[in-house]
Amino acid sequence: MAMNAGWYLRRLSRMGPSEVGGRVGDAVRRRCWRSARPDCPRVTGARFTAVLPAQAIAAVSPDAAKRLVAEADRLMEGHAEFFGVARHDLADPDWWCDPKTGRRAPWGYAFDVPYRDEDAVGDIKQIWEPSRHQYLTVLAAAYALTGNERYAERVAQHLRSWWTANPPLRGVHWISGIELGIRLLSWVWIRRLLDGWPGAADLFEDNPVARNQIWHHQRWLAAFPSRGSSANNHVIAEAAGQFAAACAFGWFPSSARWRADALRSLERHLRSNTFVSGFNRELASEYHGLVLELGLAAVAEADAAGVPVPASVRLVLLRMTDALAAVVDNRLRPPRQGDADDGHGLVVDGAGTDRWASLLATGDAVFGRLAWWPEVTGTDVRTPLLAALIRPYAKNGTVTRPSSRPAHFADAGMTILRTPEETGEIWCRCDGGPHGFLSIAAHAHADALSVEVRHDGVDVLADPGTYCYHGQPEWRQYFRSTLGHNTLELDGGDQSVSGGPFLWTRHARSRVLVADTSDAGAVRWCAEHDGYEPSVHRRRVELTAAAKELRVVDEVRGDRRAVRLAFHLGPAITADLVENRAVLTWTRDGEDRSAELDLPGQLTWRAHRGETNPPLGWYSAGFGRKEPTTTLVGTGFADGAQGFTTVLRFRG
Repeated sequence: MAMNAGWYLRRLSRMGPSEVGGRVGDAVRRRCWRSARPDCPRVTGARFTAVLPAQAIAAVSPDAAKRLVAEADRLMEGHAEFFGVARHDLADPDWWCDPKTGRRAPWGYAFDVPYRDEDAVGDIKQIWEPSRHQYLTVLAAAYALTGNERYAERVAQHLRSWWTANPPLRGVHWISGIELGIRLLSWVWIRRLLDGWPGAADLFEDNPVARNQIWHHQRWLAAFPSRGSSANNHVIAEAAGQFAAACAFGWFPSSARWRADALRSLERHLRSNTFVSGFNRELASEYHGLVLELGLAAVAEADAAGVPVPASVRLVLLRMTDALAAVVDNRLRPPRQGDADDGHGLVVDGAGTDRWASLLATGDAVFGRLAWWPEVTGTDVRTPLLAALIRPYAKNGTVTRPSSRPAHFADAGMTILRTPEETGEIWCRCDGGPHGFLSIAAHAHADALSVEVRHDGVDVLADPGTYCYHGQPEWRQYFRSTLGHNTLELDGGDQSVSGGPFLWTRHARSRVLVADTSDAGAVRWCAEHDGYEPSVHRRRVELTAAAKELRVVDEVRGDRRAVRLAFHLGPAITADLVENRAVLTWTRDGEDRSAELDLPGQLTWRAHRGETNPPLGWYSAGFGRKEPTTTLVGTGFADGAQGFTTVLRFRG
């Protein structure tokens, strides 16, 4: 969607003076760069030395290798899927075409391309994703595992094609720093994985076109870092890619400076983007995964190049890994919280590889697992490759790790209530945390006090997800809205005020009052938020293991207000609603399961499914994908006289 003048004014209002000054400097620099495009300095004797140890490939399990090669063969045939859109043109891709709309991005000076305008450009995510070249890292990994040169030759063909079609500062692929950073990281790994191929040096260090691209990517990242209110996961990707390239491709006069600056940025922003508890401050689970992947990849490059890394970098990554291990359910799924766009830092695995199991396996190899960590039984390619480069974490007495599984993370406002796994784990996430990160809270949803409930890994009361970022404002608004989450809405408005995509102009403030997770028989949580001032929404949640019962009590303190209370069911759940009671049924591993949901009788309840005007009753399993599901909505009024009590009882 194209942004109007009002959006830019609201965006400007969320910036501080230093950010405004930095952005003015960026604008001046962009004007200067329009006509001043220096050539890459001459380089002689460039060599690539950041190779994998010999044992790394041998450590890849046959099962993971088989999945990878199968994925590589699909790519060789031209088949791939990006954000729910099947593509069959990957044998010879059009780097500028959006297959979803059929539009091609316009040619021209990069900073003139209106990439937010889908009518002019198409879906920018569809155009950008293949040019992260992560599908080429898969092909390169297939070469490393099999020695079959057809994979390497295809990689070389596509890189040469991309470099020709996308000269520096021309077109849509030179607009966003996160794209340049991740692309550089992909190129480093492509060169590493192709090291045994006779044509590797001719493709990279002995190729002036490749050197020119690498140099211009790094020059761009040095000039236009994400700033101020935009210094979220984007700046991590920019710094990680810049640092990786400056380590592995350190052939240029500026390489040492770029490497030092990128490492300083990475260290600073990893700390600022992460709570002390280890959670990513954006409170969006997929971005926690992305930042952790990027950080691990950057440390791998440092250790491969012998570049010292501040201890704080490894400590942040350690805490992020422990936090992830703490909150996943018994199927190793993390919360579905905040925005998610399927972004990855490094891809060298085939379809069917569990992202979160892979991260925990890497954490085990690098940091060592704790006794309370969940077991990881799956296999992946990435873990042995990263572990071969990253030196094991030096254990010392100055770093204290949790002795038992944490359930409450006060700084992030996240609490996990759960029952023992022996009887089919009931897992409940309670949200009492900040409304996102930085002044714009770009990837936040208006979900204060929402709950997310799973039974044995199945979404029962589900977070509906994200679905889209650009081009479909009504869907973007729905999936971010208060009504789009398992919480209570007052007077038809969101708890936090949106100023447009990736922008919130007023943030609801939440505070957790009770987080009692010490009693194995019953665990409790209570929190409130001020998003509907002068009224206050307070919610109490209690999970009783023996009764397999979850009780939710909502109170609205203040004047009489119109209420809508929503419960979004997972896509596997069938609901039979009669008045204020719903019988929920689903199947797990061939076994029928069921639950009863007793809803507040003061409200009038209705089931919604797959509605479009306006959207209601949808679940997005991944970016660009959505499917109808059942949402139960109760309407009525709150006058502060009594609470609204919801009880979910699992049978059997």
